[in-house]
Amino acid sequence: MKKAFIITSLLAVFLTSCKQDAKKEEVKEAEAETTQVEDSQNKNGIVTLSGEFIYVADAAVLTGNNFIYGVQLDSMTMKLSEQVKPLKREDFDMVPVIVKAKVKPNPAKEGWDEIIEIKEILKVSAPKGEEAIKVKGK
Repeated sequence: MKKAFIITSLLAVFLTSCKQDAKKEEVKEAEAETTQVEDSQNKNGIVTLSGEFIYVADAAVLTGNNFIYGVQLDSMTMKLSEQVKPLKREDFDMVPVIVKAKVKPNPAKEGWDEIIEIKEILKVSAPKGEEAIKVKGK
């Protein structure tokens, strides 16, 4: 329950704090992502996913324009976490990545209906956009 709350909170913060990019760019990225996913699915059920990755103490999430998946915590997830760590400006920054992964049903009752198992890390990029604005109280 704690893990689901943390992940939900992180996603809520991310979604409410993101600055809207130009519609033209968003449509182009969405089309490219959808085409990439459809074209790359093979007979083993492995797909290429392009999205933003975040890893916290006991959970990982990959989110794209038209999907959100929990990520199975295994050695590949830890490897990806180490690759994105130097690119993060803050602990809760989401980092753009492209991975090959297998989408499968979530064996746990909490969280998402489907999770991904990362098979290969194709690309890790620096976060786009402006740095988060910090508000300090008295």
